[in-house]
Amino acid sequence: MSSPPVIEEKLRMHARNRHRAGYDFASLVTAHPGLKKYVRLNPLGVSTIDFANPAAVKALNQALLMSCYGVVHWDIPAEFLCPPIPGRVDYLHYLADLLATSAHEKQPEVRVLDIGTGANLVYPLLGQYEYGWQFVGVDTNPAALANAQRIIEANPGLEQRISLRQQRDAHAIFDGIIKAGDQFSFSMCNPPFHASLQEAQAGARRKWSGLARSAGQQSQSRNHAQAKHHQQPRLNFGGQAAELYCDGGEVGFITRMVAESARYPSQCLWFTTLVSKAESLSAVKRALKQVPVQSVEVIEMAQGQKQSRILAWSFVEKAGRRAK
Repeated sequence: MSSPPVIEEKLRMHARNRHRAGYDFASLVTAHPGLKKYVRLNPLGVSTIDFANPAAVKALNQALLMSCYGVVHWDIPAEFLCPPIPGRVDYLHYLADLLATSAHEKQPEVRVLDIGTGANLVYPLLGQYEYGWQFVGVDTNPAALANAQRIIEANPGLEQRISLRQQRDAHAIFDGIIKAGDQFSFSMCNPPFHASLQEAQAGARRKWSGLARSAGQQSQSRNHAQAKHHQQPRLNFGGQAAELYCDGGEVGFITRMVAESARYPSQCLWFTTLVSKAESLSAVKRALKQVPVQSVEVIEMAQGQKQSRILAWSFVEKAGRRAK
């Protein structure tokens, strides 16, 4: 199997991202033979998979976690979100940079609060392997937490590095989760960015249409299948409602996150979240002006054609980045 060359889009990933050079499918299939049946050659003769096939995407994730991140077992139920590994690990690398350049004294051990850890547990799995960080994963969905716990128990050593907490109030984020005596280096979150089911479905239609075009699948049978998708689109390779949309979309969610974070100003050095839509930043920054933050950072990210950013804020005096 031939692997893709390093291309400009991949090089836009963080310099420490293991996936900047594309996927080595020969090594991935060796790590997870179940991936082999999904690997094919694209028109350029380069090995790839059909990214419009959820089973293929899950097999690729399993292979990446096994080959690159020391995970011996990982699985998720079909109805839950299957995250892209390269983009998720980019978030962690940029947070490591933020901590490394923080003017505040270093904490003896990095402890991370992962809001919305999901059934996939992806951020704790990646972060504990890459940096040895400890994680507290939080979710409202007991089924998601049950699957995350199965992943922890199936991988030796993770029980010492990852623990889980259930958020029992669907309208709360940090309330009921951050306990007296808790200290975190940072929190992280990939919030639901759609405001409704209809908006999520429209996004799914755009995504599936783009995947079909990139795969060159424009036959009449494929168009017929796409038309059926347009009637009942699949949502982002699975995903529960809370993973995909909420009242107010990402602006509403992050605004609530900002307001609640002000109640725990000394228990987390940096509160952070992904912001998918550039137009959301102005509203979120207005919310930050309503609370006594000491430092605000916006960190630009890019994977291929996708643009995103990390918003980070701190209530700790002199937590901001050191001058280089």
